[in-house]
Amino acid sequence: MTLQFTYVRLLVSNFEACFIFYRDIMEFDIGWGDENGAYAEFKTGNTKLALFRQHLMAEAVGNANQPSSLECLDRSALIFAVDNVDETYQQLTKKDVRFVTEPCDRPDWGTRTAHFRDPDGNLIEINSNLGS
Repeated sequence: MTLQFTYVRLLVSNFEACFIFYRDIMEFDIGWGDENGAYAEFKTGNTKLALFRQHLMAEAVGNANQPSSLECLDRSALIFAVDNVDETYQQLTKKDVRFVTEPCDRPDWGTRTAHFRDPDGNLIEINSNLGS
């Protein structure tokens, strides 16, 4: 059996706001879809980022009657490599992105990072290797 990882699909409750965020703030090229749809894909390099309306996936897998969210620790994060964390931080801050962590070196990880959230609360990390 051969499995090929092709993309990450975020199941979002506010599709339009998330679509606009990834298109306009993150500046990803659209591969398919628009803000009025139920599904969209963005080009992010070798792996695509997809958005899908959360309730439609819940219906498809038969758990639409389950609670939509629980207060808990993050269970996933989108990680994006950038050339310069501080420059990207400044660019995103100018677009009114609110960061949950400012740029900082994480020697144990070997990276410099900063974290923020999309309109649906998904955790996003930008990072670059230390010493490069």
